[in-house]
Amino acid sequence: MRLTLARHPITEIQLDGPTRLEGTSLFVDVDELRQALLSDDRLESVDIDVVRPGENCRAGPVFDIIEPRAKESGFDFPGILSAPVTAGIGTTHVLEGAAVTVLDGGPPAGPARSVLEMSGPAAEYSAYSSLQHLVVIPHVRSELPWHAAQNATRRAGLRASVYLAQAGIGQKPALEETFESVGPAEPGRAGLPRTAYVGQLYSRQRTPEVDEQVLYGANTDGMIPMLLHPDEWLDGGVVPSYSAALGGAETYFYQNSPVITDLYRRHHAGELNFVGTVATIAGSDNADRDLNCQVAANLTRWALNADAAVLTKYGGGVPHADMAETARLLEGLGIRTAVMVSDMSRDRRVESALLFNFPEVDAVVYQGGADTSWPVPPVERVIAGNTKAAESLAVSQQLTASNIAGVSNQQGATRLKAAIY
Repeated sequence: MRLTLARHPITEIQLDGPTRLEGTSLFVDVDELRQALLSDDRLESVDIDVVRPGENCRAGPVFDIIEPRAKESGFDFPGILSAPVTAGIGTTHVLEGAAVTVLDGGPPAGPARSVLEMSGPAAEYSAYSSLQHLVVIPHVRSELPWHAAQNATRRAGLRASVYLAQAGIGQKPALEETFESVGPAEPGRAGLPRTAYVGQLYSRQRTPEVDEQVLYGANTDGMIPMLLHPDEWLDGGVVPSYSAALGGAETYFYQNSPVITDLYRRHHAGELNFVGTVATIAGSDNADRDLNCQVAANLTRWALNADAAVLTKYGGGVPHADMAETARLLEGLGIRTAVMVSDMSRDRRVESALLFNFPEVDAVVYQGGADTSWPVPPVERVIAGNTKAAESLAVSQQLTASNIAGVSNQQGATRLKAAIY
């Protein structure tokens, strides 16, 4: 299974049709894009804007951030925008340096969301502040239930992403990058550790909505751990849940997963054999936890035949404990593990942060905590999904790491680090 990413660098976005790619400049026909999005009759209107790096601007509430990507042939975001065919095969065109940032255009409701900070000290800690953003604000029909409104918003963002990236098809990319791991049944290079990734993609701390399309369009209800090729994560097979409050990431993160891409880097450098991934979830109770952890560990050992594994979580304390238990089981099977943790508590106490203490799980990477914060000044420009959000975004305030898109991430996409004073 092989995925090729054809990368086209983007240094500016201009709202000037027709939609095309000229060098590193992306031109967007706003009317054509808006009409494409309004083909979903759940949307009443769509606002479109642009924000650039260093601009004294704040945008929110952020629903999702997506890197513009489109398949040269085949289906984009399978299970959501098309039939659930296998992702991660063929050539995908990437507008590198650009992003589609989707704001929640409905009335304030549902889970807390983050803001896009484009200037100042806090922005330096977000990878998103260096991107060229096409901001899309879908306004859904008022009679829709919350979950349907979220589904319409998700699809609008993904459609906009594909629409932009299709401008790169037929153009010569600046770089082509190929991803191909060692298969579970392949011996790989002798003497190198067979290394797997075990990643949570949802937490049953919250019951998924019926149309919450996380894995190939499915909402994970009834899911047990399963094998995924690494390229399926990178190429649209997985998207985040509606709830950022449970430690969710943005679609952009999955498209550029730091764990998967770094394992690939070390695989290509001849340091290890990257043998595959296990997609799992955090359980809703102890019985659910025991089942998920056992299945994830057994797949890693007996299906992937791994010597080592990197584990990440998705959510708060329950996912934290599930990840640790999976690592403990893997260590018992002779598989060395490294786990990534983040502190969800806000009181800066070790007692609050310490959720497991397994002597055998001794390779722990800490990625910063939710208590990190910055004072941010008023901004000259605000892009907001609703009037109430516009008022709150414009003023000076204290923003925590979890309030700013791209700063806090439980799966490795963060610039925060621990320091001992």
